[in-house]
Amino acid sequence: MDDIKTKYKTVMDDHFPGDLTISFGDQTLVYRKRSWKISDSGGDLIEKGLRYGENPGQEAALYELVNGNLILGECKFITPNLGLVGSLNEDQMLQAGKHPGKTNLTDVDNALNILKYLMDKPACSIMKHNNPSGVAAQDTTEKAYDRANMADRIAAFGGAAVFNRPIDKAAAEMVSENYLEVVAAPEYEEGAMERLRKRKNLRILAIPRIDRLKDYLHLRFVDFKSLMDGGLIVQQSPINAIRSGKDLIPARSTYRGEEFVIERAPTELEIQDMVFGWAVEQGVSSNSVIYVKHGCTVGIGTGEQDRVGVAELAMVKAYTKFRDRLCFQQHGVPFNELQDKDIRRQLDAETRDMRAGLLGSVMVSDAFFPFRDGVDVGIREGVSAIVHPGGSERDFESIQACNEATPQVAMMFTNQRAFKH
Repeated sequence: MDDIKTKYKTVMDDHFPGDLTISFGDQTLVYRKRSWKISDSGGDLIEKGLRYGENPGQEAALYELVNGNLILGECKFITPNLGLVGSLNEDQMLQAGKHPGKTNLTDVDNALNILKYLMDKPACSIMKHNNPSGVAAQDTTEKAYDRANMADRIAAFGGAAVFNRPIDKAAAEMVSENYLEVVAAPEYEEGAMERLRKRKNLRILAIPRIDRLKDYLHLRFVDFKSLMDGGLIVQQSPINAIRSGKDLIPARSTYRGEEFVIERAPTELEIQDMVFGWAVEQGVSSNSVIYVKHGCTVGIGTGEQDRVGVAELAMVKAYTKFRDRLCFQQHGVPFNELQDKDIRRQLDAETRDMRAGLLGSVMVSDAFFPFRDGVDVGIREGVSAIVHPGGSERDFESIQACNEATPQVAMMFTNQRAFKH
């Protein structure tokens, strides 16, 4: 029986057809299977599409929309020739490393789903298993990568770093110091490729249309979910309705004839973090709660079944990642490799004293809080503001929790849920 390492290196044949046609009533969409000629470890060119699917042993294929457009009701979906990941060719694989797998491309695609809302300044989203491990929007590409990486150095290992601006030499040098599977950007400035190629197996992708991601803000795609019995659920992709603070609503609720209103308004910086955090939520698997501060994620909780649980998960992760970052910055090693017990205790204490960066952060939830217990988790850690869709019958409890806090906590509603499964 082959060991698992051998399976990871295997390039699977696939038996999917070269073309795929989908009919919606009288409309027809035509897709073409993508393949690339890439050198294998022996130097021979192999023409192949996806290396494998989510796991070795699963055949997979990538199809590009090449003809037709879909209009359902008043919604016109994405048309051909607007391609990003779906139309990657060999010229855009500046260093292929090896044939990409399904998760490599879906990580890049989901990063773009976040970055399209963060095009006003340099931003980086580092993805792992189709969720962001860290996202930051800063003044420079270098700072954006550094903060996104340091938000969760542990999870970033083996991930995909995607940028919305060209990568310069400084950013490339930082990227090359870490192990990543993929890096993608609209282009690479002089000297950047030389540094990135230090990592021989790093897949380096140039996706020119990243600089036009705003074109996708109002465009939907058709999302297919295949069921176990062969059935399909088909839905429109969501659109983020929160583009600025003007789209947010001060928290307000009526319960048994009594009106509850949030007492403290958010600061401009908190509003900026609310808008940033809601953009990040577009790429986070539900149930999710995240904490953000100054244009960077602090803790990301994903995929839990209850809201208080995911609020606690995001908090625990914030402490774990913050402590590891301190250790690495001060001593040059990950916390888990540090042997000195006194230094470990010191780092634990420093992390607690600094509240793992949660003090003054914004708590973001992709759906309403059904009870105040989830909100209380954030308030205990010192969050200064909370944003969530609103709409719970018990919103009044969460509003009360914010008003009773010392100091008081601001709360805004998005009036829009952001589930992603």
